[in-house]
Amino acid sequence: MRDLPCAHVLQTWEWGEFKRATAGWAPLRLAFSRGGNPVAMASLLSRKMGPLQVLYVSKGPAMDYADGDLAAQVFSELERRARGAGLVWLKIDPDVIAATGLPKSAEERACSVGRAITQTLRRRGWRFAASQVQFRNTLTIDLKRSEDEILAAMSGNTRRKIRVAGKKGVAIRPASIDDLPLLYRLYRVTGERDRFLIRPFDYYRRAWEAFMRAGLAHALIAEVNGVAIAHVILFHFGGKCWYFYGASANEERQRMPNYALQWAAIQWAKSQGYDTYDMWGAPDTFDESDSLWGVYQFKRGFRGRLTRHIGAWDFAPQPTLYYLYHQFVPRLLGVI
Repeated sequence: MRDLPCAHVLQTWEWGEFKRATAGWAPLRLAFSRGGNPVAMASLLSRKMGPLQVLYVSKGPAMDYADGDLAAQVFSELERRARGAGLVWLKIDPDVIAATGLPKSAEERACSVGRAITQTLRRRGWRFAASQVQFRNTLTIDLKRSEDEILAAMSGNTRRKIRVAGKKGVAIRPASIDDLPLLYRLYRVTGERDRFLIRPFDYYRRAWEAFMRAGLAHALIAEVNGVAIAHVILFHFGGKCWYFYGASANEERQRMPNYALQWAAIQWAKSQGYDTYDMWGAPDTFDESDSLWGVYQFKRGFRGRLTRHIGAWDFAPQPTLYYLYHQFVPRLLGVI
C-alpha cells in the first residue's frame, strides 16, 4: 500500500489493529490487482451498533483516482459488500483533493480528478456524508523545496518566533517510548486548557507505542533547562508526514516552543525523504466562527497550501434505514 496513490496512514494494518483493540471495530482488508500487481487497497472497519452495522474506510481507499475504470471496479466491490451485509451505511473518506486555496479567491484552483470522482459517486447513488469524521481541509507544505526556500516562504512573524525560541533556550529532542507518560501529561494539560476531549492514557499509549515500534510515528519534545514544555507527535507513511498531535505546558509559552517544534518537525520529515508535511486540519468555514480558526491562524504562518478534499461519502443500501438512523441515533447518543 505504501507506494499506491492516495496512500494514508489511517489505511495501514497498524491503524486497523489499533481500532480493533480500542474501539471495537473489526478490520477487513481488500486488495485489487492487475497483472499480479496491486493497484488499489481498502482497509474497512466494521462495527455493530445494537442490531445495526456500519462500515468505514478511513481516508481511503488508496488508488489512482484518475483511473476511471479502476475507481468503478473498487466502488462496485464496496457497494456489493454493503448490500450483502445489510448495512446502514458504508462510508469512504478518500484523500482526494477537490480544490486548493481559499474558496472564491484568486488563488483557488479546482482539481479535475476530485470533480470527476464526486460526479461518479453521485451518479452511483452515494451521498455526501452528514458526519465527516476526519478533517476535510488541511494545510500542506511542499518538502521538495530546500530548507531555505521553505523558511523564506513563511510569514515574517513565524520566522521571528522560530528565532525567539532558539534565543530563549528552547531545545528540541526526539522522544522515545519511555517518554509516553510525559507526552500524555502534556497532552492532558492542553486538553484541559483548550477544552477538548482527552481519552485515558492507555488509549494513546496503544496508538503511540504501536506506531513508534512500527516506524510510523515520531515524536519531538521541546525542553528548557531539561524540563519538557511542549511536544509534537508525527505519523508518517507513503509520501507524507502528518502533524497528528501537539501539546504544551501552561508555563514558558512566551518562549515560543510550538514554533520551534513545527520547524524541527518539517526539517525531520524532509530529512526522511517525505514529499509533503500535512498540518492535519483547517476550518470548514474560513472565518472566526469556526472552532479551528485560532489553530488555523497559527498554522497558516508556515505558509502551507490550503488543500480541500472531497470529504466523506456514504453508500446506503437501505435508504429508509439510513434516514431513520440519522434522525434518531444522534438523539439517543445525546441522551445516553
